[in-house]
Amino acid sequence: MAPPHAPPVVLIYVFLLQVLHGNTAMTHRPRLSRKRFTPAAYGQARKRLPLAALRRRLHETGVPWRENAGRLAADRGCDHRTWRVDGSSGSMPDTPALQKHFGQPGGQQKGGGFPVAHRLVLLEAASGRLLDVLVSPLRTHDLSRVAERHRHLQPGDVLLGDRGFCSYAHLAGLWPQGVPVVFRVHQKQIVDFRPYRRAAQHEGAAGRPRSRWFARCGNHDQLVLWPRPQTVSRTMTPAPHAALPQYIVVRELRYHVRTAGFRTRPVALATTLLNPEAYPPPALAELYRQPWQVETNLRHLKQSLGLAVLKSHTVAGVEKEILVFARVYDLVQSAVAGAAATQGVARPRISLVDALRHLRWPLAAAAPPALWVHPLRPGRGSTFTVMLPTGRDPNAPLGVRDTRASQIVTEHAEPGPDAVRPETSRERTSS
Repeated sequence: MAPPHAPPVVLIYVFLLQVLHGNTAMTHRPRLSRKRFTPAAYGQARKRLPLAALRRRLHETGVPWRENAGRLAADRGCDHRTWRVDGSSGSMPDTPALQKHFGQPGGQQKGGGFPVAHRLVLLEAASGRLLDVLVSPLRTHDLSRVAERHRHLQPGDVLLGDRGFCSYAHLAGLWPQGVPVVFRVHQKQIVDFRPYRRAAQHEGAAGRPRSRWFARCGNHDQLVLWPRPQTVSRTMTPAPHAALPQYIVVRELRYHVRTAGFRTRPVALATTLLNPEAYPPPALAELYRQPWQVETNLRHLKQSLGLAVLKSHTVAGVEKEILVFARVYDLVQSAVAGAAATQGVARPRISLVDALRHLRWPLAAAAPPALWVHPLRPGRGSTFTVMLPTGRDPNAPLGVRDTRASQIVTEHAEPGPDAVRPETSRERTSS
């Protein structure tokens, strides 16, 4: 059946084969799908493919594993399903329509660069599978569209994010929905663990945090009151801003990440999981670290599938290409999960590239071989330590001493997100 008259399910199948084989050329697709059509006919049919059908297909395939996320969380000893929101970008061909809609980086001269799209993804932290992806122009802040993805969250879910998502309006908007968050504190926000310290009286006061100290939970672990900003955020209008509460209770904590061969780096988190006994700092540190391997997997698949630079020449075509890539990524993660359960190994030890080859297996009569398992290589940067403050807290009042010591040692295939490259001899000399 020729693609111009084929049903959408056939077109989606051919589209998946195209992306699965590295976003291959038009002339290769009839051989992959074993259907007779010309490149022009396939292009016309893909233009008529509804964008809503691709997005609905991505959501429908995510329902089974989304329901299974609660069981995965229970297996990890967690009472909540955890989701991560993150932003990324990707290049595309230089056409007038794409330049006008997406724009290009500011460091390039006009007409001397390629358009770049901003992507906002929502994925499950345990399995790493994508739930939804939004495509926007390059100069789109993550916070401006993240509220559109909140409808996928249920009460009790935990949302993880980096510095770009840590704002008062975001935390205050999720609190009535019963969705706690664990975000890294924004780099411009001052975190002070001194009890009874004074807060800044107005925005822009240098040297003092705007939060008000409320209670001490431990060393570098406290409850504070975040006041509503006086200025309206660019991602909101005055009416919703005025409806936000005057204060919200936020828990701030700090720990250090030490990786063999890298410098130690402090990490400050802001969370609405306020109970320090139910959610101790080691558990929150491990919860925040876990999804970073997912970003590594996404980068590897972008390189393997050739999707670092998209091929579509229209705005709708770019969105369709990204949605199909998200579906292929979920298929690869399903293959990894099945192989890990069958072979009795941890998911990070299953090769993503081999899972991609598994999906490309051309022989229908013969089953593909078992997926490749990475051998354990201890002592090669596979271990990192999360260290919590021990002994007396220098910010605690005199006479107060906390002798609790705690640390986490977990097997990790790559350095964590907060690892810093070690200084060279030239850098040490210059400093």
